[in-house]
Amino acid sequence: MQRFENARAAALALRPDEPVYCFRPQVLKADAVQFMGMFAGKTAYAVKTNGEPIVLKALVEAGVTAFDVASPGEFAAVREVSADAEMLYMHPVKAQSDIKLALEKYRIRVIAVDHEDEITKLTRVVRALDIDPAAITVFVRVQTKGHAAYELSKKFGAGPAYAVELGERLARTGYKVGLCFHVGSQIEDPDTYERALASADWVRNRLSFELAGLDVGGGFPAEYGHDPNRKKIEMPSLGQIMSRLSGDLKEYQFDQMPLVAEPGRVIAARCLSLIVRVLLRKGRRLYINDGIWASLSDSWTGKITLPARFIPDPAIRSRNGSEKTIVPFKVCGATCDSVDILSRPFWLPETVDTGDWIEIGHIGAYSLSLRTHFNGFYPNTFVEVITPFDEGDAPEGFASLETMAE
Repeated sequence: MQRFENARAAALALRPDEPVYCFRPQVLKADAVQFMGMFAGKTAYAVKTNGEPIVLKALVEAGVTAFDVASPGEFAAVREVSADAEMLYMHPVKAQSDIKLALEKYRIRVIAVDHEDEITKLTRVVRALDIDPAAITVFVRVQTKGHAAYELSKKFGAGPAYAVELGERLARTGYKVGLCFHVGSQIEDPDTYERALASADWVRNRLSFELAGLDVGGGFPAEYGHDPNRKKIEMPSLGQIMSRLSGDLKEYQFDQMPLVAEPGRVIAARCLSLIVRVLLRKGRRLYINDGIWASLSDSWTGKITLPARFIPDPAIRSRNGSEKTIVPFKVCGATCDSVDILSRPFWLPETVDTGDWIEIGHIGAYSLSLRTHFNGFYPNTFVEVITPFDEGDAPEGFASLETMAE
């Protein structure tokens, strides 16, 4: 992998027509270490966030020893970078053949359920493989409500009373039983975990046995940018979230049992930026070589505001306007799909033109996981970059460094 001081240096040296991911392994490692230092329990990185081999390898090097996995593909990805990393199979709905693969080949011994049929599948496999149920910890996922950019409570989770029934059935079969929940992705309200813990406490108080642990899921917010034309959402900082969570765990007396968290976005977001090229400027529209079917689905949904930095092509000798005048551009993706238009503008110098580049920051979470081969476009070029995105020149688009740091 080629190495550059920053994205500008990479763009000017490579002059790429295809999108280029700028990977910052030291930023990734630092953010992982920071989270592990703030959370009192086990940190299980959510592989769905970004399962690239270079990312998983860097996390192992940073000391991450547990991973939240959801599929055979993720089992294999983790095992490829670590022979002994622990995997927690926390997807509540699974094919029975995948359960067998997890238990038999990958020796996974932590699993989540939210329905009695999932217990039936699991028990069939456990008996067929002659595994002692006491060797397996089953987390019952409790449905929660919260305020997050992406809600995850509509699809998974057992209501509290049903969670009690599931827990009792599991205990009678001989499994170790824990509780888990997931408050959503990119939470916006620091009270969200407290409400989830209250539900978990209600369930615990109605169980006839001691819990083996509590998994508080993910939701920990990453820092992004702010569109100046929209009302700013006051996001709690990671420090505020972790301090509040620690206090709530003590208040509900969960702090004395084994704890697990499944961070993803908060660890991976800052480690990658993306260099895109302007294929065409048409008035106040920019057509770029990436889009909603590749790296920019978060920008399409309008839930996340990504900061953008202008990288002018020095080969363009004549420009109209002033680089100091920042204006909004509607951004269109590379595919021939007319839906491939970002929901929010890029605020960039009015001089931007065909052939220039734009560096889009904080692209490490979900952007790579969700990219597709639609229309034959599939960004997959990587370089290593030394300087963190936040330490470069202030991005002209969406947010200043001061705004992003708040």
